[in-house]
Amino acid sequence: MPATVRCTSITVPGVRPGPENPLPPLLAPREAHRVDNRGGLPRDMARQIGFAPVESVLPYRTLDAYGRGRGPLRLTALVLENERLRATVLPELGGRLYSLVHKPSGQAHERNHYAAQAGVANKGERELLYRNPVLQPANFALNGAWFSGGVEWNIGATGHTALSCAPVHAARLTAPDGGEMLRLWEWERLRDLPFQVDLWLPADSEFLHVGVRIRNPHPHDAATYWWSNTAVPETPGTRVLAPADRAWHFGYERSLKSVPVPQWDGLDRTRPSRAEYAADYFYDVPDGERRWIAAVDESGFGLVQTSTDTLRGRKCFLWGSGSGGRRWQEWLTEPGTGGYLEIQAGLARTQLEHVPLEAASEFSWLEAYGPVSADPAAVHGDDWAAARGAVARRLEEVLPRADVDAAHAMWLPFADSPPKDVLAVGSGWGGLEVAVGQYDLPGTPFGAVELGADTVGPDQQPWRDLLEVGGMREARVEEPPGPSLVGRHWRDMLETAAPSWRTEYHLGVAAWHAGDKAQAVRAWERSMDRGQTPWALRCLALADLDAGECARGAQRLLDAFGLIDRVVHHAPTGSPPAVALAALGREAVEALLEVGRAEDARTVLDQLPDGVRRRGRFMLLHARTLLASGNATGAKAVFDAGFEVEDLREGEEILEETWDAIVERLVAGDTPATDADTDTDRERARAQHPLPHRYDFRMRPNRPERAEER
Repeated sequence: MPATVRCTSITVPGVRPGPENPLPPLLAPREAHRVDNRGGLPRDMARQIGFAPVESVLPYRTLDAYGRGRGPLRLTALVLENERLRATVLPELGGRLYSLVHKPSGQAHERNHYAAQAGVANKGERELLYRNPVLQPANFALNGAWFSGGVEWNIGATGHTALSCAPVHAARLTAPDGGEMLRLWEWERLRDLPFQVDLWLPADSEFLHVGVRIRNPHPHDAATYWWSNTAVPETPGTRVLAPADRAWHFGYERSLKSVPVPQWDGLDRTRPSRAEYAADYFYDVPDGERRWIAAVDESGFGLVQTSTDTLRGRKCFLWGSGSGGRRWQEWLTEPGTGGYLEIQAGLARTQLEHVPLEAASEFSWLEAYGPVSADPAAVHGDDWAAARGAVARRLEEVLPRADVDAAHAMWLPFADSPPKDVLAVGSGWGGLEVAVGQYDLPGTPFGAVELGADTVGPDQQPWRDLLEVGGMREARVEEPPGPSLVGRHWRDMLETAAPSWRTEYHLGVAAWHAGDKAQAVRAWERSMDRGQTPWALRCLALADLDAGECARGAQRLLDAFGLIDRVVHHAPTGSPPAVALAALGREAVEALLEVGRAEDARTVLDQLPDGVRRRGRFMLLHARTLLASGNATGAKAVFDAGFEVEDLREGEEILEETWDAIVERLVAGDTPATDADTDTDRERARAQHPLPHRYDFRMRPNRPERAEER
């Protein structure tokens, strides 16, 4: 049965990621994956950790306007299927491999005899991935909205890709074995690189083949990053196996350390249910070893991922069994539906590294995903070498390493094949970049003719005007100026364009991204001279905050909020002006609290629409404002009433910090505290008023010094 690709739809309970935040993310995001001990790491690892760090996620904009009120969502689904497997891909959401179902047959029973003996293979179709029963955005992607489950294709920089909730191009074409193949492709804008993901199922194969290619069409080197992130079900008996005796551990405490596998610090770290806190384990696979990672259950059955050697790294991420990890699992999925962990594969040893890609060159590799069934006595035994050897031998029996290398070589000529049947259309940004650079990218068309649709929409139109006629149409000052492009070629065009408040604004954003902050400030000042807009004024405020001029920055944010509030206070919910009002209000309140202007912060909150004030992030700001005004009782009442911060970021500790500050104030009362008894008061307050479970998202152990980090 040759594999087929068909287009259908699925309906799941969920929430759309919401409209983009019109305010450009000028400042570097607070990244949970920071490393402060590079001096003690291998030289090549330390060099790649320090290579091309991301200072902002421009030109992407933030997705932070979603909620948690779920309803039925109908999504386009592309299904790739043969007699053994059925793979479902969501092109509207980054091309996520949403589901991979193993369909047992007589031959499958024979091949998976350990699972058959345990009764697993006779229970009908089996999902190999963690298929999330809901689609709930959360603030994990580089630009905000992300959702858990399936296999995601992470490209760009350390973290979940900015394309997590974005549409990608998709098409059907002929696979290397003559069946049908599904191609996904897009232009990754953070690193300005096109990429493609080709998925096919060879006839009679139990392994999904995935060919990946990243191309650098530019005359200069580029930084690259790739991790294929696979969510799998976690049960009390799940074990993660990889061909390594050591791993690099990252536990959200800003350090990497080499630890033994499987036992470290008294626990078997390959059994995720035994860990308390969230952690990454990057397996140090020796050179020459086959690259693979697997997660198996009590019966020895599970998912294995393997690849050609270019995809060097392997990782296990676990949430841990502690209160914070359990809370995150509930937050990202659905209480009572079971948890998940992640097994991953990437270009470098760790996810903290970026890899150079030379000019006019490419990276390509082949991955394979499928079921594995090994002797449970060996897999779950105490002999680590025997455990991983059992999986390695079984993998070699069902998918020899040489076959993976041969499949990669067979696929490469097909990587340039033109798509014959476009099934989904992504963004128009790649088409603009191809038009500017005149790039020849066989296999991944970005033009309207090849795609059968003009992808240039309202966001791209001003930039097409700039390219074709040398300028942008003037816009009303109350309308957000639209997304900015920050590449050197776009900056050059802005510098020679007819000046207007809009072109000067975009020039400032491009200059800021390039590190020329003085020119950025001058451009935004010229923009203000041509039109008093909240957009340029807000950028000047962030430049103040970045320079340490916090009082002036807070005042400018307050002034910018006043400008936009007078114009767009009654704009339709979800419109760009309304989203900008909420985003600018949040920034103004946070900046005002930092400089001790609690009354002004409260005034801003009071001016926001009721629907915005009821959102969890703004309820938290309300509690912080009450606390800053000396009303700890009122602040605690906000927590007691209950709220959910919809866009809580991975590793963000603001809920715990605010709660601790409230209860410390309540316990201490009006008695002046000395330096000597501060820690005692803090511990007494925590003991009397522990952080409620609904607010407990802690990803690392409590440490006394955290109070000093605040």
